[in-house]
Amino acid sequence: MSESTETPRGFFRTARALPGLVRDLKDSVHENRRLNRRIAELTDVVTELLIPVADRDEAKVQELLEAYRRTTLAP
Repeated sequence: MSESTETPRGFFRTARALPGLVRDLKDSVHENRRLNRRIAELTDVVTELLIPVADRDEAKVQELLEAYRRTTLAP
């Protein structure tokens, strides 16, 4: 049975776990920021692709796709 934080033992057990919880939260925030940055980058790429496609600028579309593949799909 789990001890509640109302008892001294439960309070100290919770207090000892806090640094790990904070570390996990910081890691999650960092990952979330990384993913949001990636989404923003992909949105920019899609926008850059849609404008030339709408203008029927095939050369520009190919150039953007090649640049995208070099920067994101390279090992």
